[in-house]
Parts: sequence; C-alpha cells; structure tokens
Amino acid sequence: MMKLGEVEDGIREKKDYIIKDIQETKAKVKEKIEEVVERENVFTIPNILCVARIVMSPYLGYVILEDNYNLALGLLTFAGITDLLDGWIARTWKGQSTKMGSFLDPMADKVLIATLFICLTWQELIPLSLTLLIVARDAALVTAGFVIRYKSLPPPRTLSRYFDVTHATAQLAPTFISKVNTAIQLLLVGTTLASPVFDYIHHPALQVLCGVTAVSTIVSAASYMISKDTYKIFKNKL
Repeated sequence: MMKLGEVEDGIREKKDYIIKDIQETKAKVKEKIEEVVERENVFTIPNILCVARIVMSPYLGYVILEDNYNLALGLLTFAGITDLLDGWIARTWKGQSTKMGSFLDPMADKVLIATLFICLTWQELIPLSLTLLIVARDAALVTAGFVIRYKSLPPPRTLSRYFDVTHATAQLAPTFISKVNTAIQLLLVGTTLASPVFDYIHHPALQVLCGVTAVSTIVSAASYMISKDTYKIFKNKL
C-alpha cells in the first residue's frame, strides 16, 4: 500500500503540472491573440488633430452661447482647416493613416457638428426639429460603432482590451452620401454662424438649406442601413 507521504507527493506533482499547463496555455492564447489583432501606432498627426477638434468643440459651444460670433466663426474656420489637413496627411503619408483614424475622424466631425447644432438651436438660429434629427442619427451611428468594435474584438473581450486603441480590429468606410451630408451640415452651421456677423439672420436661403440638410440626413442614414461596405472587420478568429 502507498504511504500517506507518497500520496501527498503525487497530488502535489499533479497540481504543479496542472498549474504549469494552464500558464503555458494562457501564454499561447495570448500569443495567438497578438497575432490576430493588429497593433498600430495611434499617436499620429491626423489623430492628434482629430482629438484637438473634439477638445475644442465644448469651448466653441461656450463662445456661441456667449454671443461672440466673430470668435466662434474663427474657431470653426480653424476646425475646418484641421479637418482638411488631417485627411490630406493621412492620404499622403502611409505611416500617418491608421484604422483608429477611420473611427476618430468621423467621431470628431460628429462631436463638432452636434455641438454647433445644439448651441445654434439654443440661440434660436436653427430649428429644434432639425437638430433632434441630426443628433438622433449621429447617436445611432456612434452606438453602431461601439457594437462593431465589440463584434470585431477576439475573445477574451475585456474592458481593457476593448478600450485599448492600439488594437486595430475594424475600419469604417463612410458612404458617399454620408460625406455629402456632412459637407451640407457644415455649410449650414457655417452660414448660420456667420449670419449674425454679416446681418442675414433667418434669411430664406438658410431655411431652404435647413430643408436640404434634413433630407440629406435621412438619406444618409438609410444609406448606412442599405450598404454592406460601410465597415470592415479584420480577422477575429484564432
């Protein structure tokens, strides 16, 4: 018969073997995950410019609410320049284009546009119904972006990995109609913001532009639901 000490030694050896096997398996799984999920440098000039627009948006809204339309118009012009600049840099230099940027750039535009519409509506320069339509559409798109991020992230789906922006798991591709809609929205908020400066508040042309913006917003929302090429998920299976 086996002695008690021999039994304990056997159990201890099996325990050590199981622990070692779990650690090796965990290391292999982590290695495979790193192979599947592409890591990228997110600290690029275009991404920094996008973040700058997001950070600037609340201050721009504050300036509008303070009736300082001259400064607000200048800030909006600066934001527009950074938007054009980050796109040009990303297209010109390959190392400056990131998958994260495909999410961050439209996010910056949506934060800026939503801020402008809400503040200009508060100042009674843009109809409330139009602002509610645009904010609802953008909120739905942002929510869809978070869902895509969750679906594209290989297990284990932890919070730390979900919010790790260096993990590139998907890339967005806005529809052509959506790009046109963004341009129309920016044209509306720009001309509306300039109306107190150049004294053409509530001009009939602005009312027509509001109608065009509403229609293009609805059509662009429909284009995201119809199109199958609005986003691309990278390999997500081990």
